[in-house]
Amino acid sequence: MNSSLKLFSFEFLALNLILLVSFCSVSVFFNFYHYLGEIGIPVFWRGFLVGLEPMAAFLFRPFVLSWISARNAFAVMMASLILLIPVSCSYLSAVGIPALILLRLVHGAVFVLLSTAAVALIVQFIPREKSGQGFGIVSIATMIPLATLPPLTEAILPFVRSEADIYAGVSLFTVVALLSGLTLRDRLAGMLRNADVAVLHRPRLSEIGENLRRRSVALLLSAAFFLYLAHATVFYFAKDLSLQTGVGNVGLFFTISMAMMIAIRVIGGRLFDWFNKLHSFRLGLAALALCFVLLPSADSRWSFYLIGAFYGLAMGVVLPLLNALLFSASPPSLRGLNTNLTLFALDGGYFLLPYLGGSLIALGAGFETLFYLGAGSALVTLALTLGLEGQRK
Repeated sequence: MNSSLKLFSFEFLALNLILLVSFCSVSVFFNFYHYLGEIGIPVFWRGFLVGLEPMAAFLFRPFVLSWISARNAFAVMMASLILLIPVSCSYLSAVGIPALILLRLVHGAVFVLLSTAAVALIVQFIPREKSGQGFGIVSIATMIPLATLPPLTEAILPFVRSEADIYAGVSLFTVVALLSGLTLRDRLAGMLRNADVAVLHRPRLSEIGENLRRRSVALLLSAAFFLYLAHATVFYFAKDLSLQTGVGNVGLFFTISMAMMIAIRVIGGRLFDWFNKLHSFRLGLAALALCFVLLPSADSRWSFYLIGAFYGLAMGVVLPLLNALLFSASPPSLRGLNTNLTLFALDGGYFLLPYLGGSLIALGAGFETLFYLGAGSALVTLALTLGLEGQRK
């Protein structure tokens, strides 16, 4: 299917819209650690509850990967969108630790089903010759929520009872995604009739094992884990760092960084396929590590926002190039699987970081310590790329 040279098809754009909504359902929780304190959850439990949704995703996704294929992905996607509405609204009533534990587990499972199914379909519409540009668009879809929801949430918060009202309000986006999905039903049915048999079948465990033994695949998936571990530091703890240093507004920080991230992908999307992807990936990682080192030292709001801009530029380069490198290293029948395995790496980073970070904070460490560790994660990612051969257009 992805042998066609056309990238911006209706199906590709509509599926990316649905993927965007799936990330809205988790990106709105950028202030969840702070919210848990507002409703009286003890410090000991906050990191656990923040990390519980990505932990559920991390544990559940391996089972989903061997079950979802292009053949059944549409049905799974639509069912997940329907389930996501009551899950989002349940944050209004879940204020105790047992209820929050159950809700976070269910939320993680629904997010896995939705995002995995959407990605399994999206990769069918990305031509190999435009993998860098294609995954640039996919990355934009996953990052727009981070660019818009933090400042939007901070602006709306004074006019609602609590953050829980906003968590529930995200379900309105889910309704839009459901309507978009309905328009895809007949179009995707036509795609399935013309697709290769190898693309439609579920990957066997032996295929998955053989796939993970590929040197380039294993290195790139490991790199994805450490990259998302670093990124989770900013996602979960940038607000608390900004409150500790008092140098800027975290909503504006996210707006600037994500705007730069999106801009580099829009403006430089075609360039991702022209230059050496591996060299560009390494340069972006070096710049990213520097941003983590400098961020706790920002002594004015202008330096805080400037570092945010450079952070956005670096992430705007490395995330689509990571997926493009993995796409090129994968056989056609396993591209959907490997792209979803990067989401498994994301789950792992977003699951472990709140526990590790929350534990360090509870032991008396400052938030700056977490960002220095984030720089170390970026450098580990860079070190892993030394085992890869250069990949050119």
